[in-house]
Amino acid sequence: MRILHVDSGKSMRGGQWQALLLMQGLRAAGVEQLLLAPTGSPLAEKAAAVVEVRPLGWRVVMAAAGEVDLVHAHDAKSHTMACLQRRKPLVVSRRVAFPVKRSPLSTWKYKRADKYIAVSRFVAGVLRAAGVPDGKITVVYDGVEPAEQARSRGWIVAPATDDPAKGSSLLREAGCDVRFSEDLKADLQYAALMAYITHAEGLGSAALMAMAAGVPVVASKVGGLIEVVQDGMTGFLVENRAEPIRAAMERILREPRLAQDMGTRARQRVKEMFSAELMVSRTLAVYREVLG
Repeated sequence: MRILHVDSGKSMRGGQWQALLLMQGLRAAGVEQLLLAPTGSPLAEKAAAVVEVRPLGWRVVMAAAGEVDLVHAHDAKSHTMACLQRRKPLVVSRRVAFPVKRSPLSTWKYKRADKYIAVSRFVAGVLRAAGVPDGKITVVYDGVEPAEQARSRGWIVAPATDDPAKGSSLLREAGCDVRFSEDLKADLQYAALMAYITHAEGLGSAALMAMAAGVPVVASKVGGLIEVVQDGMTGFLVENRAEPIRAAMERILREPRLAQDMGTRARQRVKEMFSAELMVSRTLAVYREVLG
């Protein structure tokens, strides 16, 4: 089996980290792979140690498809680009929570893929609403690697972002001392909790990173986050208002035993449902299903 991965991202966001984890796992399983990504992108640079990497381009996609058994598009632009090749089966990952835009282009390209990998049941519902048949959709949750148990210094950690949809302003309005992190992997090691406040979310891989480190999560009750965080068990799901956000964070900070129990359950939930190994094996099963 030889897989062509196509990713147009120019920064290293959740989807690119998942693509890298997938390529690493597939390599360990003996799967041959080729990645097309923008020259100089973080994914292209990081993946070069794992798979063959070529610069992404419309004609390159067409040519490279002839060298593989299956094409896997990892984002919206690469989905469009991969649809132009008709030689090999196409698998498309869908990670975002917003509805599919209604347009002639969308109608065409959403009929073209052989299989969609939805990052959550919520995202699977978005695809169904766009007219994708159930039989073409498989839910494969994000995976995270094992992490060391956090050594809490009482930090409230949240992803640093200027995306207005991500709710940073609500966190500031809540009035707690929040560390907006550019390096979650490092900062989560000292976190008492993670705040993941957003107005829309396909799943929430950053929340999974926190849970893997035994850090409770206070998350918005939206999208795929409802499938990740068990309210009252591994953290709290809250309405997008300052008062309930603040109350949930303050409760975890003032009840160390509650925080410890939540962290323990969070690590176990990641191990059972959201490990990198599970993500890789389930994606490989999709490839085999499509290839017959």
